Amino acid sequence: MKKVVVIAFVMFAPLLQAQEKLQVPQISVSGEGKINVKPDQVVVNFGIENTGKEATEVKKINDETVAKVLKFIKEFGIQSSDFKTTDVSLNRNYDYEKKKYNYRASQSVTITLKDLSKYDNLMMGLVDNGINSISNVEFKTSKLEEYKSDARKLAMKEAKHKAEDYVSVLNQKIGKALTINDNTQAYFPQPMYKMAMADAGLPGNATPKETIAIGEIEVVATVAVSFILE
Repeated sequence: MKKVVVIAFVMFAPLLQAQEKLQVPQISVSGEGKINVKPDQVVVNFGIENTGKEATEVKKINDETVAKVLKFIKEFGIQSSDFKTTDVSLNRNYDYEKKKYNYRASQSVTITLKDLSKYDNLMMGLVDNGINSISNVEFKTSKLEEYKSDARKLAMKEAKHKAEDYVSVLNQKIGKALTINDNTQAYFPQPMYKMAMADAGLPGNATPKETIAIGEIEVVATVAVSFILE
């Protein structure tokens, strides 16, 4: 019986020592870094669509308008890498009121404009050349990765400051970080709302007409950090 007790003690001793080593005093906190920046780009998604009795005729009319719009975009100075066709369709639809079929041809195009001062002229030109729908306008920043990095640093600073606040009343200090988890969610810019403003003054007034409210983009990073307690 004594031998059994000795053997059991020898087996459990390393386990107890391992548990003691794992019990490292630590504190876990979260931090958030937030930066508001002014956009310097805008992505516009618009479409051209036409309806008619014959599929061939409708597609021909729509293609002619698309060609006109694409020509304007090139002449406006938009680089070929900054615009593309995103959807093309030709559908047969039934008109229940008129009790007959018609055809609908459409094409969607997306443009990235890198000079916001040209936004109004671009949009006016697109409308003049035949576009008849705008599905989305999204403002962006070309320095997103740089701002993300800054936001992450702010999040880490907040986490460290928060940990120091907690342990200061215990007369302790925080040591090295044991774990760092990036909890940042997918990036979504704040929604930007279009705003139309009426012309001020009489014809010939030099005051420009504003048709958008650019607002700001919010870049957020969140982290969870565990620090050793000293």
